[in-house]
Amino acid sequence: MPRRLQATFPNWKNVSQYNDGAEVAPGVRAIRHARHARGICRFLVASGGQQLFIQSDVTGLHHLFVRNPGWYSMFDMDGPKAEATRRALFLDRVIAEKATIAGYHFGFPNVGFTISKDGSSYAFEPVKA
Repeated sequence: MPRRLQATFPNWKNVSQYNDGAEVAPGVRAIRHARHARGICRFLVASGGQQLFIQSDVTGLHHLFVRNPGWYSMFDMDGPKAEATRRALFLDRVIAEKATIAGYHFGFPNVGFTISKDGSSYAFEPVKA
């Protein structure tokens, strides 16, 4: 994070920092991941037995990076780490927990019920309206 921003955080009354795993609001937990910028987080929203992973930029465009998790973009600071995050911490966890997922850059609809494994790639299935 740029030093200029770090120096101003203590003066911002409407901004608070949080750590990995912190409950930032009732039922909303921060999940840190390493991809293309320090401090990028995704969130797990849970209520009852239902879960929604808001995955920020883990995969970028699902047509490219869900289908091809080993591909890197120019925004990935560490390609192998980005791939490991996509596969283990994100895609495999969503499948294992049968969670819903929302992707910032997925396009409409950006929410899906299932990410299924197809060999070494994955498939995103958007919500049907």
